[in-house]
Amino acid sequence: MGVSGVGKSTIGNLLSEELNLPFFDGDDFHPEDNILKMSKGEALNDNDRLGWLQTLNKLAIKQLANKGCIIVCSALKESYRTILSLDIQQHVKWVFLHGSFEQIKERMNSRKDHFMSSNLLKSQFDTLEEPQNAIHIDISLTPNNIIKVIHKELVEKSEFGLFGLGVMGKSLSRNLANNGFKISLFNRHVDGVEVDVAKNFKNEFEELSTALPFDSIKSFVGSLQTPRKIMLMVNAGKIVDYVIEDLLPFLEAGDILIDGGNSNYNKTKERFHYLKSKNIHFVGTGVSGGEEGALKGPSIMPGCDKDVYKDIQPFLEAIAAKDDNNLPCCTHIGTEGSGHFVKMVHNGIEYVEMQLLAEVFVMLKALGNNPDEIADILESWKETTNSYLLEITIDILRKKEGNDWLVNQIMDKAGNKGTGNWTTIATAELGIPSTMIATALFARYTSFYKDERVLASQNFEENTNPNLNITNADVLKAYQFARIINHYQGFKLINEASKSYNWDLNLSELARIWTNGCIIKSDLMVELVTVFKTTDNMLTDKTIIEKLKTVKPSIKKVVSEGVLNELPISNFSESINFLNSFSVANSSANLIQAQRDYFGAHTYQRINDASNKFYHTDWKNN
Repeated sequence: MGVSGVGKSTIGNLLSEELNLPFFDGDDFHPEDNILKMSKGEALNDNDRLGWLQTLNKLAIKQLANKGCIIVCSALKESYRTILSLDIQQHVKWVFLHGSFEQIKERMNSRKDHFMSSNLLKSQFDTLEEPQNAIHIDISLTPNNIIKVIHKELVEKSEFGLFGLGVMGKSLSRNLANNGFKISLFNRHVDGVEVDVAKNFKNEFEELSTALPFDSIKSFVGSLQTPRKIMLMVNAGKIVDYVIEDLLPFLEAGDILIDGGNSNYNKTKERFHYLKSKNIHFVGTGVSGGEEGALKGPSIMPGCDKDVYKDIQPFLEAIAAKDDNNLPCCTHIGTEGSGHFVKMVHNGIEYVEMQLLAEVFVMLKALGNNPDEIADILESWKETTNSYLLEITIDILRKKEGNDWLVNQIMDKAGNKGTGNWTTIATAELGIPSTMIATALFARYTSFYKDERVLASQNFEENTNPNLNITNADVLKAYQFARIINHYQGFKLINEASKSYNWDLNLSELARIWTNGCIIKSDLMVELVTVFKTTDNMLTDKTIIEKLKTVKPSIKKVVSEGVLNELPISNFSESINFLNSFSVANSSANLIQAQRDYFGAHTYQRINDASNKFYHTDWKNN
């Protein structure tokens, strides 16, 4: 690509011979009206070019079915390049030939029998939007040297780099390779501990045959096409900062670093602005789906500037899971730390979904069911209330070790990696009542005090023979109620953060990319895609309201019976407690505000004063 006169056809022909690919000159595909217009010295407009660009796109798609081709075309605007690469973004490589106006004008004046004169050159320069994601080549080089540069960049160098080959890094690497991308792999070298990790990993899988393995950062960075795209798959925390500082000496302006770990969104915001000051783009990216999802298609949540997303879009969308409409479960979330924020809340919702199933397990067990029988009950729920977590819970409950179920042999101490903690902190900092996430987190914390719990069970005489007056259907309906409240609170937190940080997040699109590939995918999430197209508040949607009303009697019954029988069902209890406190027009907060004014002169407003004036009372004098 490039303005007329830069030598696109000459270079295209030479490159065609070098790579043994068919060559097509875009000028040969202009309709007669376009050629006539340019012959008269008139510049083409966007409408003139549209049909021509679409024709070239169809040509590229057709040639791609074979082994590809070389097409030369001015492609002056980003919008033109979007049309040209429609549906084949991940397979398109751009070479931008550029030079000075005088240099190119001289060339145009020296060529003969071309319908486009040098008089139109200024209009081309005025139209030109230089591409970021392209090989930039100065036409001052000789044609042979230009071919050498292109060959080195396109054939010898990789398109994408993976830094860190832990479980997720390895799976994403294989996913990229399976989607036809040439990648570079890096893993550190530690004598006697981590030696030839990248090399050995490459040799282990056939799909990595063209991958380039490294344990030298300089060589790894040098192996990548510019602008470089490097995904960091390292542990969250200070290690990310160390890796960034190790990479910086070898990076150039316009290169892109993608943090695919579970980093804290506040740190991502800091790194985003720090690297922007060095002209390096930073993308904080949530990745959900675990090891299997990373290999077969995860849900991906990149937060960055919109123009940067265009450069990484072909890679991330190609490896992402696909929704019911075969669209990638990956989208531009917003800027700064938005990608990591929504992944953090995703994990908070996940904490609650897991805790609710654990509490379902408690109640169904109290009703006299063994794990196999509970699995059968949950299996029957899939018809109306299916989710990834429900499915894996069924598998877990059916797994036996010898004559006993494996779940019975697992120590009841639940760990966490910090995202639930961060979500709870964020909801407190933003003043959003995501109470179920906090409750689920504290349930895990409580579980960790095993010795003290055993002692407490003796001191307070644990009820080992509960007598629950509920049915399996009651538990299902209560579960449905609690899940709706959980999702309301999670999306409420995301929406309020979007307003606070000016991220302009799209809740419907976010729900869509969570319909597959991620841990919290579910039938309910599919439903929310439609709900959030008309509202950002689930509790105003008529369908959701009717569902909650229908199952509310069951949650009240289940929680009451749970309390009476001393069952630990804190998240079920919190779900109904939240709605009870949230759906009252006049709450008890008036008394709290009076108390605050009494001891701290914090003032209060009056319900009969529309001016929002604040009052203070001397409460000791009647």
